[in-house]
Amino acid sequence: MTLFEKYAAEIKTFVDVCHRLSKNMYVTGFGGNAAWKMEDGVLLITPTQMNKGEIQHDDVVFINLRGEVLEGKRRPTGETPMYVNFFTQRPDIQSVIHCHPPYTNAFTISEGKNWLMRPLFPETITEVGPVPLVPFAQPLTQELADRFLPFLQEYNAFLMENHGLVILSRLDIKWTMMNTELLEMTSLHIHNAAIHGDIKEISRDEIRKMDEIMKTRNLPLMGAPGVHTSLVDVFYGEE
Repeated sequence: MTLFEKYAAEIKTFVDVCHRLSKNMYVTGFGGNAAWKMEDGVLLITPTQMNKGEIQHDDVVFINLRGEVLEGKRRPTGETPMYVNFFTQRPDIQSVIHCHPPYTNAFTISEGKNWLMRPLFPETITEVGPVPLVPFAQPLTQELADRFLPFLQEYNAFLMENHGLVILSRLDIKWTMMNTELLEMTSLHIHNAAIHGDIKEISRDEIRKMDEIMKTRNLPLMGAPGVHTSLVDVFYGEE
């Protein structure tokens, strides 16, 4: 049985997410990419130089953790080095999306405060966590892939300076897509709130109480397993 046959249902879901990224205008032109770990050493990944709204079943590619093609008639995304780093450095991760959602992307070119690092909404706090800014490097390079290394163990979402968003999760590609939409709505609310004056954060004491929500819902903390001990640690460092 080929990988295309074995993972036919997952390919359909993956293609649906690609189309959703395009419909939301989180990607334009050939921009953005995504990957989903099917099993150890097998990644389902988007092809290079294709509009995500036009990708179909036969266009996706299966690669290994060296970036080598296992199955597929197209070449994988030029950002493959980035995905190799993600899945080798964070073996707990199952899926990743890189895209350019407009309100979130505004923070990648702003010299103002990165409000996505701060605790503002309960869902964004518990599902996504802080989103640091990764320094700029040329797209499609190993240098860009390696820019993430100082951040990968602590966070699950990243702003790429003057470029875009990367968001990853321990669950399937649909979950990562939902978190992408959650973060973009958070960014929209931040931009709207800034029109009216100062922005209010949720207090440290309330963040401490949210740790109980994490336990009740059995939600993992951001970053690699064991790196953080609580949401207070995530947003404020260990006390």
